[in-house]
Amino acid sequence: MTKKLFFILVSALCASSVFALDEAELDSLVTRFQIEEVEVTARSLTKDVIVPQTLKGAELQRLNALSVADALRYFSGVQLKDYGGVGGIKTINVRSMGSQHTAVYYNGVQLGNAQNGQVDLGRFSLDNMDEIQLYNGQKSDIFQSAREFGAAGNVYLTTRKPYFKRNERAHVRAQMRFGSFALANPNVGVDVKLTEALSLTLDAEYVYSNGKYPFRYRRVLPNGETAYDTTAVRQNGDVNAVRTELGLHHYYRTTGFWRVHAYNYWSERGVPGAIVNNVWRNGERLWDRNSFVQATWQDEWFNRWSTRLLAKYANDYTHYRNYDERLLPSDNEYLQQEAYVSLANKVRLFNWWDLSLAYDYQYNALNRENLLINEGKEFFDRHSYWLSAATAFNVKEYLRLQASVLMTAVTQRPTSASEHSDKSQRPKVTPGLFASFKPYPKIDLSLNAFYKQSYRYPTFNDLYYTDLGNANLRPELARQHSVELAYKISNVQSPLSNDFGYEIAASASYYYNRVTDKIIAYPKGQQFRWTMLNLGTVKINGVDAKADMSFYLPLRFVLRTRLNYTYQTAVDVTNPNDTYYGHQIPYIPWHSGSVVVNLDWESRRGDHYGLNYSFIYVGERYCQQENTVYNYVQPWYTHDLSLYGEWGIRRWWLKAYIEINNLLGQDYEVIQNYPMPKQNIRCTLAFRY
Repeated sequence: MTKKLFFILVSALCASSVFALDEAELDSLVTRFQIEEVEVTARSLTKDVIVPQTLKGAELQRLNALSVADALRYFSGVQLKDYGGVGGIKTINVRSMGSQHTAVYYNGVQLGNAQNGQVDLGRFSLDNMDEIQLYNGQKSDIFQSAREFGAAGNVYLTTRKPYFKRNERAHVRAQMRFGSFALANPNVGVDVKLTEALSLTLDAEYVYSNGKYPFRYRRVLPNGETAYDTTAVRQNGDVNAVRTELGLHHYYRTTGFWRVHAYNYWSERGVPGAIVNNVWRNGERLWDRNSFVQATWQDEWFNRWSTRLLAKYANDYTHYRNYDERLLPSDNEYLQQEAYVSLANKVRLFNWWDLSLAYDYQYNALNRENLLINEGKEFFDRHSYWLSAATAFNVKEYLRLQASVLMTAVTQRPTSASEHSDKSQRPKVTPGLFASFKPYPKIDLSLNAFYKQSYRYPTFNDLYYTDLGNANLRPELARQHSVELAYKISNVQSPLSNDFGYEIAASASYYYNRVTDKIIAYPKGQQFRWTMLNLGTVKINGVDAKADMSFYLPLRFVLRTRLNYTYQTAVDVTNPNDTYYGHQIPYIPWHSGSVVVNLDWESRRGDHYGLNYSFIYVGERYCQQENTVYNYVQPWYTHDLSLYGEWGIRRWWLKAYIEINNLLGQDYEVIQNYPMPKQNIRCTLAFRY
């Protein structure tokens, strides 16, 4: 049956009619042509049915952020799980749906989940990043891979593309960052124009930190008495990591391109563990190697038909060792492999009507071996199939409609002697409907809404990685409802003129999500080890509000402000007889938000000087299912400040940054018993040619 279905799908794709490449797709093709350097600072509200949250270019580099995970803290509706320090694992949770409902894409291809069923965003540096986008629901362009229709939210990470002016053949950049806790972080990059159509990029980075930072450990009893209050230094939080990336970019004619990207990340780190029972040091160590090669090819013919082909191979190795005498000794190796291919077609029937069809296939394999007990290797594999069909209608400037349907099929069987049963699932079909209405053509005001279903299947990590693995986990079914009102106004003629001008983009959205058989994970005192279980039903209600404001002042000053606020309830409504019925689920705050303020001055010769301030707040929450005083986690907030300057000397550009994070030295925990660093400083020196 599977083979027949595969051949039918491929035949249907090959028989698709022709279409014209639209404005969104041309963005990736015109990068080989450069007339003048222009920075786009705003996104049209009418271009996207669901407007994404975006950080890009200079704005991204100005943030007090070391990794992608740090930058995502400034988006609304986002909860970041951070276990502390440079080497601590960092994962994202969007609108309380869970990390597994948020897909992360690297240059258009989804990243696999090699650790704990989640993508560790702490290992992706901002130094090579050009843009970060967060879509709730899905990307507005229906020309995408089939599996992109399946996630409840999508994060797109786009690395820098090479740009060359006339007679330029190469660019070189180098950077050195150092700071508190013995941080050393050099980075080098090279862009080379091999031919007029072909260019090469190379980026390499090294990160070292001993992870030793002081913290205050204080607990208060429910009656108000202090149980203990002491100060210690975080131990076993060191990290050694090396990242290398190589890219080839080729554009031909005016319609097609292909690119190949290779990525390798190696790290050795201590796993500091939870601070419980007056234990300050843990003996866990973790070795990682994450490697992948991915390729993208796209072209269009006859002004009506476009095809995109994606392919990827990933090989991830994890070695976890724990010789701590207080815990169960373990020494395990995990080797996970992934092969992925996607074929997508889009047809423009009329100027106002598009159709798309896509098919994806992915193979995953996991080898697990316990090095302490000679019991042989366990092997598990999985075949996943996605088939999507989507359509988009544009009624002049007033109405944009999109509808999609996705079929997902998973076949998974352990191929070694094991108690785990066959985990094959029947195909699941999930729809999505998106709409954007703009009532007044001359006013940039839009009403956006969507409804979407998505399935989340248990990963290998959920089923087999934990000490007491739960092989009976059921797939999650999520239903999303969202309504958004977005408005933008601008009176800027020239950003560099001496006249006063402003740009304001604001939006507010209400969302209601209902998740059945929600899979949640609890750390078991060991950061790498988790307990997985299903909750019956979770209801999520929330409001996101955000505003981006830019004020262009006399004397070439620019004041930029970014505001985000989220209110949400995420309660377990499985069984009224449960003691935690109607309680907020673990680690979801009712209130959270952030403020970013930037003052920038540019000289007539192009030099930049600036001051950046950011504030992040996360409200009260609970660390267990029962919302009791024993499980209460206090709110936390941080103030961060940075100063920077950039100078041009002929064809050389020099940069200097100094960042002070957690300016007031607050003691706080994102995850209970995992203390975060107090005040810390980072300095950065960089040049490019």
